[in-house]
Amino acid sequence: MTTLADLAPLIERQFARFGRETPIDGLLLSRADAPSGLIRSVYRPSFCLVVQGAKVSMIGESAFHYRAGEGLLASLDLPVTARILEASTERPYLALSLALPPAEVTALLSEQADSLSEPASFAALGAGRVDPALYDPLRRLLALLDQPRDRPVLEPLIRREIVWRLLGGPLGVLLRQIGTKDSQAARVARASAFIRNHHAEPLRVADLARLAGMSVPSFHRHFKAVTTLTPVQFQKQIRLQEARRRLLAAEEVASVGYAVGYESPSQFSRDYRRLFGAPPGRDGAAIRARVVPEPALP
Repeated sequence: MTTLADLAPLIERQFARFGRETPIDGLLLSRADAPSGLIRSVYRPSFCLVVQGAKVSMIGESAFHYRAGEGLLASLDLPVTARILEASTERPYLALSLALPPAEVTALLSEQADSLSEPASFAALGAGRVDPALYDPLRRLLALLDQPRDRPVLEPLIRREIVWRLLGGPLGVLLRQIGTKDSQAARVARASAFIRNHHAEPLRVADLARLAGMSVPSFHRHFKAVTTLTPVQFQKQIRLQEARRRLLAAEEVASVGYAVGYESPSQFSRDYRRLFGAPPGRDGAAIRARVVPEPALP
């Protein structure tokens, strides 16, 4: 039987080979030797398992703490602030994160609807204990990184098992929300994904409300209740997160602002400094100088 301790050396070894992003789509690895400062990032619909150490992720005033053997599930695209709380050179923070495309969840729900309970009220994030039955498929998914020939055949089967185990576990209620096509959760999730994928374009709340199948006032109310942000504030956070990623790649500040949708360089600089605490040029130089970049996802 696979234990949590069995996953730690696998994450260590694969992180040493690939870093944060692995050849398996949506599978990210995190490792840190010390507690972190604030980490601002945008979580996709995904599941994170902490194998060693502890972390906190925050949306608005709500904080979600999770440590070894516990996980975090994000049910939609969402700007989140996080910190790694426990990590050391002797016992580093180790975690893995797997994207959960809503279509994969919907497919399983449609096949097994009778065996799963109805989703409760919508929540964007949830944290808690993870069913140990998940450890074995996660171990096999990590092992597939050593087996590129087997990956195309076995990866979809293992991912399906992981989604199924999650649906039946303590965090399954959140996952069922995004897999139910006409749920309030799925409607808000469609809008948040659209903003993320079209962040550089002008934002029209009426178009988002139509996409979500809601009136404008209802959409605005539900969107803010879930994300703690208005659609305009949400778009701004997405733009600034993308700008920081581009600055890490040493792109010029002026071109970055225009690329993420800003027409005014001065407004871009003001908004960037307000969120990250330093103007874009100085912050970009500082993050490029770090030997080990901060983990960006759970």
